[in-house]
Amino acid sequence: MTAARFLPLFFLAFVGVAQAAPALPSPGKPGALPLPSFETRIAAVVNNEVVTLGDLKSRIKMVILSSHLPDTPATEKRLAPQVLRTLIDEKLETEAAKRHHITATQAELQKALTAIEAQNHMKEGDLEKFLAAHGIEKGALINQLTASIEWVKLVQQHALEGNPISDDEIQHEMKQIAKHANEPEIRLAEIFLPADNPSQDAEVRQLAERLIAQMRQGARFSAIAQQFSQSPTAAVGGDMGWLRPEQLPPELAKVVAGMQPGELSPPIRTPAGYYLLLVLDRRSRTTASEQNTILDVVQVVFPLPPGASDATKEAAVAEAESVRAAAASCPELLKIGKQKAPQLSSEGRLRLTQIAPAMRHMIMSLPIGKPSRPIVQQNGVGVIMVCNKSVPKFGVPSRKQVAGILLQQRLDIVARRYLRRLRRAAFVDVRD
Repeated sequence: MTAARFLPLFFLAFVGVAQAAPALPSPGKPGALPLPSFETRIAAVVNNEVVTLGDLKSRIKMVILSSHLPDTPATEKRLAPQVLRTLIDEKLETEAAKRHHITATQAELQKALTAIEAQNHMKEGDLEKFLAAHGIEKGALINQLTASIEWVKLVQQHALEGNPISDDEIQHEMKQIAKHANEPEIRLAEIFLPADNPSQDAEVRQLAERLIAQMRQGARFSAIAQQFSQSPTAAVGGDMGWLRPEQLPPELAKVVAGMQPGELSPPIRTPAGYYLLLVLDRRSRTTASEQNTILDVVQVVFPLPPGASDATKEAAVAEAESVRAAAASCPELLKIGKQKAPQLSSEGRLRLTQIAPAMRHMIMSLPIGKPSRPIVQQNGVGVIMVCNKSVPKFGVPSRKQVAGILLQQRLDIVARRYLRRLRRAAFVDVRD
């Protein structure tokens, strides 16, 4: 994305104003105009919109918070270029949505906020308090959600305009699924970083490598995907679902062929940009029933601050051990957890494939109604109890599910092409 070909006219316009306007008072003298505050200084001009340094700082804080990255000046500095690029893209997306009279409704925004609170086991209104406690204005999150909602609606409109998913397409895909029913499948999550301009290649690759380094230090792939990936799958943490190898572009299929569940790929260059891939799981249709086991679980987690000392970890383990000893059933464990660790105590239903591969054997081996030993993770110490296990019968996707898969594939292609056109047509001036 470059503004070079627009600069001459832009420069001349400001030269003309400067020649006609009276000299401004010098700062510090009587009558001087106040200097803009840090929050209102301009980080970038995007067509007729601006991104302020306040916008940039708030978004960086959100990225650090949601991705469990170290909150240091060095991290902020490393994140700034890509976060700014994301904010610029959002301005282009919301401008395009406005031209097509597409808006995010209050109901849609509230639904998104409620979903975030539910995902983080928060009560209604807790999210706003959480943001305020970390120095983030709610408006920064609202702007991000607004851009996401409007962009999805706009892309859907373009993807289906005069060309809905046809019965023939659905029927063809269902035949392909039946034909390959017993072949291995892989479940992947992706982070896509576009680099459609050769001048961006080195910068984007460096970002990809930094993100890999942060994830190897404990940052969550799904949170990084939600903040940085330019694929529609970003909304679901990069999850691409189950795929056969031949459904992937050859350069991606070649890399993931030998990867195991839980393994993260190096940056993979394609004509459109760089991919980071995480193998979530592998399966064959003959073993899919076991892998789709559904577990009803209760978990109690005592949080650990970043860089927790050994003494702090030992105290959390002792708390978890006391809860484990006192709970003889799922309702008892949940009740005790709500009393001792209310923010991170919850009950829910999970597929086995949603659980980290390293923990599956331990959880599957737990007797029903028996608590696990304290589990020490980077961000907390927890106790898990399995309340029920059920193994659903595995079958082929329904027509509705297949239509959804085809729609997602089309949205992915349309979104990338559309954003590429918007970037090429835009005037963008990134300030120092």
